[in-house]
Amino acid sequence: METRYLTQTALADLANVPATSRWVRTTSLALHVLDYGGAGKPVLILPGISSPAITMDFVARRLTDLVRPITVDIRGRGLSDSASSYSLDDYAEDVEAIVNDLDLEGVTLLGHSMGARIAAVTAARKNVTVSSLILVDPPMSGPGRAPYPTTLPVFLDQLGQAQRGTTVAEVAHSWPRWPEAEQRLRAHWLSSCDGYAIGATHRGFETEDFFDTWPQLTGEVALVYGRASPVVTAEGVAYAEFTNPGAEFVSVPDAGHMVFWDNPDGALTVVRHLLQ
Repeated sequence: METRYLTQTALADLANVPATSRWVRTTSLALHVLDYGGAGKPVLILPGISSPAITMDFVARRLTDLVRPITVDIRGRGLSDSASSYSLDDYAEDVEAIVNDLDLEGVTLLGHSMGARIAAVTAARKNVTVSSLILVDPPMSGPGRAPYPTTLPVFLDQLGQAQRGTTVAEVAHSWPRWPEAEQRLRAHWLSSCDGYAIGATHRGFETEDFFDTWPQLTGEVALVYGRASPVVTAEGVAYAEFTNPGAEFVSVPDAGHMVFWDNPDGALTVVRHLLQ
């Protein structure tokens, strides 16, 4: 575990989020979520490897007329506790605790990148009832497969910048296509991520095979991917179609792996359609 911190500027960002902070306690951790409320069906939004819950605010708030979005600070990120272990089963246990504690009957799991892997494993474990799955650009790397295209040193270099006090301009250098508001949140909140958690998860991208879980997923399952994604390639899509032909496949144009950030309108149009 590494030292994590949030500045007052980061905490002030929460004042602009139209959601309620809620806490779920497991046997060993306190997990934080942002609950946007409403009478719609619950949608648990699971972010990526270095994305705290607040960085998905721009997604959640554009779904509130349709569903009840709840974004999750995955263990080791945002306001949730760090841990000693970060396997997909560990993450899935946390999701199960949130679903049970908040009584999220008929929940949809919407995950991006790491979050998509977590959503898939949670559904496959069948310890909670999941009504539908929307997996957005899940890493398809694993033993004997092509490696995850972003190396661990790249992630840790960006984390180091944040810990030293990064700027919007510095974030824009790594993510030039992002809206400025999202670059600012990244600058404010990346230092809340545990470097050990990022490292352990990145190793999991190489040691835990997405395709061990993918064929087990049944019911309403959608795989959404950026048309230019280096993570979900054309070959990966073809193999996913072969191994789970009952799933729905939707590509988002003008988007790479960071689908929501690269093409917010296109990605949200797809997600809204899938949630209706």
